[in-house]
Amino acid sequence: MTVSYENSKIIFDGIKAAGIRTVSALPETWLGLVLQRAEDDPELELIQVAKEEEAIGIAAGAYFAGEPHLLLMQNHGFLAAINGIVSLAQLYSIPLCMLIALRGHWGEPYAWHTRGGIVTEGVLRALAIPFEYARDPAKVAAQIRDAYTFSESSLSPVALLLTRDLMED
Repeated sequence: MTVSYENSKIIFDGIKAAGIRTVSALPETWLGLVLQRAEDDPELELIQVAKEEEAIGIAAGAYFAGEPHLLLMQNHGFLAAINGIVSLAQLYSIPLCMLIALRGHWGEPYAWHTRGGIVTEGVLRALAIPFEYARDPAKVAAQIRDAYTFSESSLSPVALLLTRDLMED
């Protein structure tokens, strides 16, 4: 399976249509084409991080500066960033709009992704982080917009899980 070029473009276009102007991310296979578009677009600033938890601090700073910001990460990165999510975003009511590549779910061929895939939903629920699945390219732009709007109105983290159905051809 290969990453969907067309759906990556749809996701990127949805990010821009939602009014997002900065994105923080750590490179990841499924998100690579989205990140390339972000890097090439002069209207959007891509902030690449070494660890996903850094992106939480960057998103908080963007929020306080009034800059529409989105986080792109893999679910294992989300799991690695939990301290920042709980100790910063949730504690101080900082909105985080997270687009999370849901690796290790149905159809996952790589064993190293499966453990994270198995626990991601449960961790989101345990942290009371609202989430939805993005499966349909025709709906993903609206889902991105709605996730960003909800993170802002609820002053909390929100996750949109990018599934295999969406990300691979």
